Amino acid sequence: MFGGEPKSGLDCNVLVLNKHYMAIRIVGAKRAFSLLFRDLAEVVSLEKGTYSNYDFESWCEVSQLRREFEPAGHDWVSTVNFYVAVPRIIRLLFYDRLPRNEVKFNRRNIFARDKNKCQYCGKRFPTSELSLDHVIPRSVGGTAVWENIVCACAGCNVKKGGRTPKQARMTLIQKPLRPRHNPLVHVHLGHKRYSSWKQFLDHAYWSVELK
Repeated sequence: MFGGEPKSGLDCNVLVLNKHYMAIRIVGAKRAFSLLFRDLAEVVSLEKGTYSNYDFESWCEVSQLRREFEPAGHDWVSTVNFYVAVPRIIRLLFYDRLPRNEVKFNRRNIFARDKNKCQYCGKRFPTSELSLDHVIPRSVGGTAVWENIVCACAGCNVKKGGRTPKQARMTLIQKPLRPRHNPLVHVHLGHKRYSSWKQFLDHAYWSVELK
């Protein structure tokens, strides 16, 4: 889910670490449970400031206790017989490749970089009400690169038209740059639900790819 509350436990996001505890991607809870059930991953759980590891079976057992004593502290998935807490972090047991450095140039990452704000008026809008604007218009040689694409609301986009900001007497609220880290990670880190991710995302070279 981008920028909103998950509708159910299965809509939550899970941080995936490689064998060496390096963050490599974010996946949905369904994918995380599939990896756990097939013994391809284990849960990494923050407990009183330290991290503990659980295989799928032991995580199910721990979930029963947490359901009883701290139900509000987790998101839950129900089975026919019991509830399972959605893990925040899982670690792949047999995968040791390093995380990618490059942030993908796509619509979702541009919206995240600009925090869903129109870069001309500074107001925040739902994604459906924003478009992508070429700062230097394509008609005069502007290209589709990080440094020339920004979010713009409908009103500002119409006002600017096929002109440069200077020609339209408009000012960007910030200079568009290529992000060094995946901007979506910071969207998630702003929510208490994903606070346990922080320790694994503090290194300058992390770039977590969403799948």
